[in-house]
Amino acid sequence: MKIYTRTGDEGKTGLFGGQRVSKDSPRVEAYGAVDETNATLAIVRTLLEPGDPLHERLVAIQNDLFVLGGDLATPASEGASQRVPRMTEADGARLEQWIDEADAELEPMRSFILPGGTPAAAHLHLARTICRRAERRVVTLAHSETISPHTRVYLNRLSDLLFTWARLVNARSGIEETPWVPRKSEEPPATNG
Repeated sequence: MKIYTRTGDEGKTGLFGGQRVSKDSPRVEAYGAVDETNATLAIVRTLLEPGDPLHERLVAIQNDLFVLGGDLATPASEGASQRVPRMTEADGARLEQWIDEADAELEPMRSFILPGGTPAAAHLHLARTICRRAERRVVTLAHSETISPHTRVYLNRLSDLLFTWARLVNARSGIEETPWVPRKSEEPPATNG
């Protein structure tokens, strides 16, 4: 099978079930952002120390994101819909369990924090923001098409988990978080001039 098909040269792509849609349709935007999240998690995996227990969990999430992408790429009305794995309530519940486990290891937050720390933590923050975009795209899609509520829940929990894991990676590395220092209202904004 060739990697290029030329079928997308006119700006359209195929969904599961055969329907052709514009590459900038809300559905394609949604599963495209999920794919970006997945690719960013691949970077995180390369930055973790060998044997880090988060590695195995990240692989599980990457597999979940393929299921979620397939779920989004298959309209509920399509005949293929019954053959495509879908997200479930248990998927989001598993992420909640992982958040609780990581939180138990962390000091309580006392302020907002700036993204950063180790390279792995910084990339977890990046993955979190891309995941939030994917969630927004799914919400947009849900305004016009039927979408499983489990996709929204999963993305919402995943972004929370990625934030928590960024903190966990920094804590395990002995890196202190950088707190956000709000500007006092009487201070003028900084200028570049």
